[in-house]
Amino acid sequence: MEKINTEAVVLIQKGKAQKAFEIRKIQLVEPNDNEVLIEVESFGLNYADVMARNGLYREAPPFPCVIGYEVVGKVTKVGSKVSSDWLGKRVVGFCRFGGYARHVVTSETAIVEIEDMNAGDALSLCTQSVTAYYMANFISPIRAGDHVLIHAAAGGVGTILIQLAKKMGAVVYAKIGSELKHDLVKSLGADFVINYKQSDYVKQMEHYLNGARLDISYNPIAGATFKKDFKLLGSGGRLLLFGGAEMSGTKWGILSTLNFVRKMGMVIPIGLMMRSKSVLGVNMLKIADNKPQIMTHCLQQVVQLYKAGEIVPQIGGNYPVSEIAKAHEELESGTTIGKLAIHW
Repeated sequence: MEKINTEAVVLIQKGKAQKAFEIRKIQLVEPNDNEVLIEVESFGLNYADVMARNGLYREAPPFPCVIGYEVVGKVTKVGSKVSSDWLGKRVVGFCRFGGYARHVVTSETAIVEIEDMNAGDALSLCTQSVTAYYMANFISPIRAGDHVLIHAAAGGVGTILIQLAKKMGAVVYAKIGSELKHDLVKSLGADFVINYKQSDYVKQMEHYLNGARLDISYNPIAGATFKKDFKLLGSGGRLLLFGGAEMSGTKWGILSTLNFVRKMGMVIPIGLMMRSKSVLGVNMLKIADNKPQIMTHCLQQVVQLYKAGEIVPQIGGNYPVSEIAKAHEELESGTTIGKLAIHW
């Protein structure tokens, strides 16, 4: 099969961003019957990329590899079973890694035409908005009046979750780590803002709940926050776990992993039943692998919401590809807001 010569930001080793990446020539295999080739103009960063760079994301390919889940670009080749109408169309699309490249091969079902949409907005609508929509509207829909806690509320997923939750009539508690993010989350609709660096967020939550119980927690942190959130939940409460950011930056290998697990504690199924609480694990890579039609549906829905003006993506930074390490460092620091986009 013919090879496609291109270039990519290759993850060559685990550790600090400044030493982890290198731009290299790579080869791709031609698209198969149901695939397309995209000439990439921009790609997005996700916190899972930081976890992969730190060797903490089990699904990531072995080093050296090209990571990245989403791209914006033009379709330049199509497989034999794909309509030629796609040729020349500007699209946003998912990929199962490989996004940090000048060209990507992906499934026809993983792309949506975006015409002249801003690249940063389109990238935000992909992995992060789809994750938010899947959790808030698909797997466990928010109901009017629900008390909803959103960790990392100023991030790419969090800013969309706030908007979706308010659209459905929820009471939103936005957890942040910097007062610089306060006005943003309030402007998006958060009813209460919790700065966990000022005091224990559980005490703040209990104060604001004023005797009520939490209905939903959207938690990409895990670790010690898992047990704290679980205690806040009331009957019918759901804890959606979609990341393990507390692991990032740890230095002690298996010891850090064991401590991370210890802090989360043990969930006994009969206890969930007796308390009528739920814990839902969300790994969008697994959904993409095994239920791709769900990813397609969610992507189509968030694009429609965007076009209708019902969700507004927040772009936290635009970087040239030469500054990939800087963008990674800033994302890992927790100081960024919304989506970070990288442009070739």
